[in-house]
Amino acid sequence: MTSASPTGAQITLRLGDATAQIAQVGASLRSLRIGGVDLVPPYPLDRPTPACSGVVLTPWPNRVRDGRWDDDGTSRLLAITEPKLNNASHGLLRFTAYEVSHTDAEAVLRATIVPQTGYPYLIETAVTYTLTPDGIEVTHTLTNRSATPAPVALGTHPFVTIGDVDPHDLVLRVPAETAFTTDERMLPTGTRPAEATLRDGARLGDVTLDTGFTDLARDTDGRVRHSLTAPDGRRVTLWQGEGFDYVQVYTTPAYPGQSLAVAIEPMTAPADALNSGLGIRRLAPDETWTLHWGIALG
Repeated sequence: MTSASPTGAQITLRLGDATAQIAQVGASLRSLRIGGVDLVPPYPLDRPTPACSGVVLTPWPNRVRDGRWDDDGTSRLLAITEPKLNNASHGLLRFTAYEVSHTDAEAVLRATIVPQTGYPYLIETAVTYTLTPDGIEVTHTLTNRSATPAPVALGTHPFVTIGDVDPHDLVLRVPAETAFTTDERMLPTGTRPAEATLRDGARLGDVTLDTGFTDLARDTDGRVRHSLTAPDGRRVTLWQGEGFDYVQVYTTPAYPGQSLAVAIEPMTAPADALNSGLGIRRLAPDETWTLHWGIALG
């Protein structure tokens, strides 16, 4: 089922008592509900996507300083899309209306990054959202259709919650050993040890974060698992698969309809990676990169 909004068509997926809604613009995961409980906080249909909620970020996530980067010896200048801080922010597909196909419980959204100012590469992208009884699984593919190797990275920007609980009382766990330090423009200046309290679990109302993390602990299945836990023991887990070696965690009191919201953002590269090279992958012509993440209620 689809409906129109400022974020394009809205695709609603259903499987038993699980529902999800995907926005055509930005391929955004704009809601996820299991058994009547929101795991992704929805936002009003009559407004643009707030705080980049759920949007796919590629061919780079986060920021590029002054929009300038060194492309294997060639200086390139991207359009400045964050004028307040003079950065190029969150890739080239944030406001793109993807091509959509879907069944009752799965949606596939496709978009092409065309050669443009500061990024002369042709990249085919797709994101598949598959609803499960306890959450959602997400698959991304990036394919280089350029004649030369193309530098790429990818991130996504989901907000997570347990919607029938005061978000201040949720306990956030992020299994990271290292955090990035940043300047006043939210660009990395170095690293420091991550807070042990985040690894052990910190009350969401007691932390304020807009922080990138790395050196993430993986379980035996290769997945990194972040979580929010309610006082009654219910837990929502956001997992990220191989290739997602970074995460950005962002808290805000300004998300519509929420007194406090948190985004847990799987990323293959940190902020300003086109300059540092951290996490950047150069895809050979016709090479495809496949990545996975998901959300589950336990």
